[in-house]
Amino acid sequence: MKPTRNVRWPFALLAYLFTGLALAGIALPGLPTVPFLLVAAWAASRGSKRLRCWLEAHRHLGPLLYCWEQERAIPRRAKQMTVLLLFPSWFWIAWVSSGTAVPVAMAVLFMTVAVYVVTRPSPTQPVRLSAGE
Repeated sequence: MKPTRNVRWPFALLAYLFTGLALAGIALPGLPTVPFLLVAAWAASRGSKRLRCWLEAHRHLGPLLYCWEQERAIPRRAKQMTVLLLFPSWFWIAWVSSGTAVPVAMAVLFMTVAVYVVTRPSPTQPVRLSAGE
């Protein structure tokens, strides 16, 4: 059953919004990339075939999506980068925060994310994330 236009456009809007957030998360500390990417892929599969195809064909994002969808796995290099980048993100948040509540909450959140990411399996097949990695 093909979704009607009235059903597709909210998913397409959501997909483009979360794709933008995922791309912003690549450059901005404290803004996660992978959760936004997964929501974008889910919404795009229901609302925008063009965006879904673009995400799957993207040289950096495509292999991550493939691993997640096929095996619920995260490549070892992506795990390392995720955990490594949580540290400068937390230090930046702690530096710009005036109180202690936000840094403490973010420390708990970041530790939870790190544990979740590290405990996911690695793909059974080698994955090339990009030409430079």
